[in-house]
Amino acid sequence: MMASWLLVERNLLSYRRTPAVLLSAMFEPFIFLFGLGVGLGKLIEDVEWHGDAISYPAFVAPGLIAVAAMNGALFEMSFNFYFKLRESKTYDAVLATPLSLRNVVDGELSWAMLRGGLYSIVFLVALALFGLLASWWSVLIPFAALLVGLGFASLASWATTFVRGWQDFDLFFLATQPLFVLSTTFFALEVYPEWARPIVQATPLYHGVDLIRDLARGTLAWSSVGNVAYLCAMVAVGRALATRRSAQLLTT
Repeated sequence: MMASWLLVERNLLSYRRTPAVLLSAMFEPFIFLFGLGVGLGKLIEDVEWHGDAISYPAFVAPGLIAVAAMNGALFEMSFNFYFKLRESKTYDAVLATPLSLRNVVDGELSWAMLRGGLYSIVFLVALALFGLLASWWSVLIPFAALLVGLGFASLASWATTFVRGWQDFDLFFLATQPLFVLSTTFFALEVYPEWARPIVQATPLYHGVDLIRDLARGTLAWSSVGNVAYLCAMVAVGRALATRRSAQLLTT
């Protein structure tokens, strides 16, 4: 595991001269929160969540934490992962050192998880200052955000190994944008038609949003355990697929 952290250190050092690139995505959730949660929220009545009426900003904010974790991990394991895999041949050079392929995969996944988690934690502090967190369970939100980021990083790394060129990322993000809009980030599950609810509940971001919202509101239930299990399975499957596919590309 210590060998894998050498990749994390390498990625962190690569941002020494361009820290603005690393920090810029921290502001995206704030734009959505104040534009939709606060601005539009003044026109929307309170939202019912587990029998309690909560303000629309308080409903949207936890979902945006999950989105921040997803976006940070996706960006790292899509564009950056592809560049190092296909263009700069960074991993070919890394494998010439004592590091193994598993060290490479675990190191990149750890870095993507930390990057997504960093965005989420900064946003979480802001929500606490604005009084949008209603439970002490909120202290566990950073860990939930790290799990969300790791889950999406695992699947994204596997998907990126099939990308043939930069244009393919249009299709890549075409699949992720519906997750952002339709995973109960902005609307409660009850708003959707009954036939659509099982589809929404099957999407990965839904489980991250639902878990973090439960932690923020203190409404944990057995469904929260199911959310954690879903995300853990997502990590295990994505990591196994990414390792296998990377081995095919880097050892041939």
